[in-house]
Order: sequence, then structure tokens, then C-alpha cells
Amino acid sequence: MKAVICPKYGPPEVLQIREIDRPVPQEKEVLIQIRATSVHRGDTRIRGLDIPGPEWQKLLARLALGLRGPRKSILGMELAGVISETGPAVTRWKSGDRVFASTVWSGFGSYAEYKTMPEDGIMAPMPSNLSFEEAAVIPSGGITALGIIKMGDIQPGDQVLIYGASGSIGTFAVQLARARGAVVTGVCSGTNAELVKSLGAASVLDYTTSGFTLKEGYFNLVFDAVGCLSPTQAKKALRNNGIYLNVHSASDRIKKSSVRCLLDELKTLVEEGQLIPVIDRIFPLEEIAAAHKYVEGGHKIGNVAVSIT
Repeated sequence: MKAVICPKYGPPEVLQIREIDRPVPQEKEVLIQIRATSVHRGDTRIRGLDIPGPEWQKLLARLALGLRGPRKSILGMELAGVISETGPAVTRWKSGDRVFASTVWSGFGSYAEYKTMPEDGIMAPMPSNLSFEEAAVIPSGGITALGIIKMGDIQPGDQVLIYGASGSIGTFAVQLARARGAVVTGVCSGTNAELVKSLGAASVLDYTTSGFTLKEGYFNLVFDAVGCLSPTQAKKALRNNGIYLNVHSASDRIKKSSVRCLLDELKTLVEEGQLIPVIDRIFPLEEIAAAHKYVEGGHKIGNVAVSIT
């Protein structure tokens, strides 16, 4: 099968497409024929060992991920595809089932034509109204956005600010907050304002303008979906007892035990029409390096998908 290998840390050009053996599912595993995956900022950070924060964090990351290159050399955090084979003890799934999944807890590996996953992995039936590319971009950003929005305890009529509203997590967060009855203010560049409004934001602030500021004491929840808003500015914008959530710290509080339920909930929201994935571009697998370069540029809108068909 074809797979994208990351043999060492470096620029997008280190990624290599190779022919490798197709994995064989063990007793309680399924083999998925991957039809689409994605490229997130997290993928590019792992590939380039571009870890934000102090040097000790980068050292810990290298110890965890691999010293000279990623220990898990096939990257990729999410997928959509079809189960092609099941292990003899699998009861939950059957061949032909369409699924979408997060591979973060299963050794990554979605930059390939096939991947094995545990029967009880972070996987759910694919939403019936989506393409493989649309479904593939939901698990990572969607789970993060939904898990953090739930921490905000949004009540109908609450004023909610989503900073980074046109990004992967932000586009999901705007819709999820609106579905809970919030009055959403999105923050993004002016060129993406109409998109964010179409997702449910009542108003949009352009952070690129010279007079950009946040109304003090106004919001019940401020969610920084990209980790770029000053915490001091965010907290000043909160009402008494308001909640400030930063994607970098809050995502660590999402419990692994709840992640499968979050994915199931995302499927329901999509099928009910309350949540749509926003895709900026779709690249073929053969152009995975170009996809990484595009995401690394920092100007993508929503998500970048990779087609493997």
C-alpha cells in the first residue's frame, strides 16, 4: 500500500511516499481502507518538531515523539474510510461499514491507504450526509471544539466570543455555541467575516484593524481557539463569573474517556444540520508536502483535507 513516511524532522519536503506492507488486523482490530484524511497545524508541528513554549517543553516533546524523527513515522490524526476486514473477535463492526475516526490515541497513521484500529478505538459511523473528505476533517477539530464548548456551560442568550473563528477549531466552535443559543461574536480577519457570519455569528470583529479591541465586562465566555489572544485582554472582556478558555490549556482537560461520546455527538449534530465542516482545500495524497506547506503558512480557512481515493 501507499503511505507517507516522515523519516526525520524537517520541512514539508522530508515527507516521502513509499510502498509498504498492508497491516493485518489482530483479534480485536479492524482494517480501514482510508478514503480521506487531513492536515492540521498539529501534524506540521510534529513533522517539523515545531513545539511552542520553552526549551524544556521541546526536549520533552522530542523524548515523547522520537529523538531524530517521529517514532510513529506515518503521521495523520484523523480519517474517514471503509472497514475492509475485521479481526475474528470483533463484534461491533463489519466489513463495508463507513467510519470516521481520530487516530491520536491509536498511533496516528492516517497518511496511508490502510490502517488498523482497535474495535473500541475513537471511531464512529460516518455521518450519512457527508463525503469522505468532509467527514475526515471533523474528529480532531470537532472533538476539541465540542469538549471545550461544553466546559463553557453556555446558556441561551449568553454572549460568547470565539477568537480565531475562521480556523479549524473556530469554525466548529461558532456553530456549536450558536446551537446552544449563544449570541456569538467571532474574531477573524475581515476577509473571512462573511463565512463566520454564515456559520451563525451575530457579529464579527476584524483583529487586523488598528482599532481592534474587545468590549470590557461584556462576554459570558471567551474562547481563544488559536491561542493568540492576550489572557489579560480576554479576562478584561469577561462579565463577573465569566469563563476564559484557551485551546492550548483547555484541550488537555478533555478526558479520553469522553472522547468517543463527543465523536458520536458530532455525528448527530452533523446529521441534524447543526454542524457543517468547512474545507478550504482538498489535496491528493501525492501532494501531501504541498498540503503541509499550505497549512504551515497560517492562512487556511477551516480545514485542509487529503483525498486518498
